[in-house]
Amino acid sequence: MLPETLWLLVSALLAAGQNRKALSLNSNSPFSPTTVPNPPQFTLPSTANITISVALCSSSASLPRFFVTNSSDEANAPSSGGDIDVYEIVLKNGWGTWSGTFEDGGVLAIEDIGQTSFEIGLSDQEPIHRILPDNDLPQLADTTANQALIFSPAFSPVTYYVPSFPNYTFPPPNLTQPTIPPGSGAPNFTLILSPTSSSPSLTSLPQTGCMLSSRNSSGTVAEQGLWLRDNSGWRMQFLVEALVPSTNYTAYVIQDSTQVGGPIYFATKSASFPCPLVYGLPYCPSVAWTVALPQPPATSGTRVYTAKNVPDQVTTPLISYLTNFTTTLSTFGCGRDMYSPIVTCADCQRAYRKWLCSITFTRCGEPSPQNPTAYTTTTPDTSATGISALQPKDSGPQKVFSALVAQSTDISHARSPTLPAMGRHAPISLDSRVRRHNLTLQRAMESVI
Repeated sequence: MLPETLWLLVSALLAAGQNRKALSLNSNSPFSPTTVPNPPQFTLPSTANITISVALCSSSASLPRFFVTNSSDEANAPSSGGDIDVYEIVLKNGWGTWSGTFEDGGVLAIEDIGQTSFEIGLSDQEPIHRILPDNDLPQLADTTANQALIFSPAFSPVTYYVPSFPNYTFPPPNLTQPTIPPGSGAPNFTLILSPTSSSPSLTSLPQTGCMLSSRNSSGTVAEQGLWLRDNSGWRMQFLVEALVPSTNYTAYVIQDSTQVGGPIYFATKSASFPCPLVYGLPYCPSVAWTVALPQPPATSGTRVYTAKNVPDQVTTPLISYLTNFTTTLSTFGCGRDMYSPIVTCADCQRAYRKWLCSITFTRCGEPSPQNPTAYTTTTPDTSATGISALQPKDSGPQKVFSALVAQSTDISHARSPTLPAMGRHAPISLDSRVRRHNLTLQRAMESVI
């Protein structure tokens, strides 16, 4: 018969094993100080491979520690005691991951939990909790004095239709936005932004979806929807209003509550900035910036331009030029004769559309208050205000729309940055015609009132 003290120890270990909460594979489980089991231990399923991810959902002076073992000895809980086959999930910026084989299951235990809320994710593939890589950052399109247009990371690649001979059919000049392919369901995206100078700042918090989503986001999301902007793929588009002029902001996009994209930094323009945002144009899907047009009529009930209210004096010449160019391009033996070993006639039309849209909807902005003669795309200093998200100017300001806007407003892209790409995609016989189109279109835009 076992001694009484040893019997009590064995009984306590068996009771602890019975009180452990089982975690399911490919699931995310949230816990708070009132819902965590006592003792704070969890059993892991038996499988060839498990990726465990942990995310803190609250800030604390002392962080909890997470230990895991894939040992079949369920009587012993992993701890900081340094036992064999015990591994610590190291946290950085509020989250951490660990992967291993669990042929006979395993145990996850927590020490120094305090009053911390957290999530535990188990996956047999990628970690459920993670920070998206830099090439998956959200994209700032542009800002006004109190608006911002922001895109989520791309989530569904796009495959363009490639026409072939003898029925080489170009996409119509007046494009419509396609529908997202079946089975490519959009993730759940949440936009979080706050003034960079706020305390505590978003970047000082645990960089986890549950922590960032618990903060009050600045502004109001006036419109949100899917948009195919370029060949990177589908994105979620956010129009944010009720921002403060000349203010630096920090923004994140949270995907499916657990994946963090960001941070990115941007600044709203000054209160006197006159140009409205233009976006949501199916025939110019890449256009998403401020344009030198008058503010939309008060009767329209909106302060932005979309396909519903862009003036016909702007869209009619654009569609006409694109139609004429497509007709001219179709005289080439597309799909039959050797056009190029790299690009196709359809690529040429796509490049022309992008260039034509960029010079039709000329982007406007304002200089940095720290350097009035320059524009910047770098992260603004926290003390700077009013920096617009524009490409550097490569020539003097262009005043094509000078009759429409205040003279203090600069027009960027005097020489469209897409023109070199247009030249690379166009046949030699069309290159000079493209440049004449540019001049004719600019003269036509001068007559728009």
